[in-house]
Amino acid sequence: MAFLVLKIDVDTLRGTCEGVPNLIQILRKASAGATFLFSLGPDHTGWAFRRVFQRGFLRKVSRTSVFKHYGIKTLSYGILLPGPDIGTHATSQMRATRASGFEVGIHTWDHVYWQDNARIRERGWTIAQMKKSYARFFEIFGEEPWTHGAAGWQMNEHAFDQLDAWNILYASDGRGYSPYRLMLEGLPLSHVQLPTTLPTLDEVLHRRNVNNVANYLLSLTRDNEADHVFTLHAELEGQKLAPIFERLLAGWRSQGYTLVSMADYYATLNLESLPWHPIAWGKVPGRAGELIIQPG
Repeated sequence: MAFLVLKIDVDTLRGTCEGVPNLIQILRKASAGATFLFSLGPDHTGWAFRRVFQRGFLRKVSRTSVFKHYGIKTLSYGILLPGPDIGTHATSQMRATRASGFEVGIHTWDHVYWQDNARIRERGWTIAQMKKSYARFFEIFGEEPWTHGAAGWQMNEHAFDQLDAWNILYASDGRGYSPYRLMLEGLPLSHVQLPTTLPTLDEVLHRRNVNNVANYLLSLTRDNEADHVFTLHAELEGQKLAPIFERLLAGWRSQGYTLVSMADYYATLNLESLPWHPIAWGKVPGRAGELIIQPG
């Protein structure tokens, strides 16, 4: 039996309030498990336009119709409008997600701030940002988180070390091909990494016509010989790209995959057999900049 893990990154207030409820309905209809990873602090989506000089950013903006998917109001947060506190404004929706039977975890405190700074920041900054998200998660859900998925697949050694300090069991902070454990300065960390193995919809849209996206992704999983982790976004698959996501779910079911959460998948792993890898960085087609990747 092959597993397809559905990992949902929730980056914005709009994605939390509008995209998440839509995804819950879609997932229920498909009898699919999933993990929702929430951004818990301010929504500063507008700050992302500081990446305008990053190679590939403008091309991605034009191909994925950022204005259509995110909306002018969301894209103004942090520039023309103050960034609203997602955890404060959308507490009820986050709790409703867990009450609907879905796993919840930490994505980040401030998505854009983390994505643009995490790789180069020192321990003090890193731990301060992470403690904010941890405290807010506990405030909302009344329990400690078991999982984490980094904003923009951006981390540093202090962040990985903090996951162990929190007793995180498993996380999905990078891109790769199979579950593994990290080596930090030659020493093993205890949590398991479940890297994203498939391209995201926005990465494929960067290169292909929207009508071919579902068929292309399904062609990557047709052999049904390996487990996969697919990262989707509440702002995309939870809104205008929902029909494509529904086709993917049906296609993966037809290919024989069991659609599960990160928790469900982690429970199936033989932890003693997992390989160890050092922290590594690399490029992914369709996405600007470098991300945490699994070596090899």
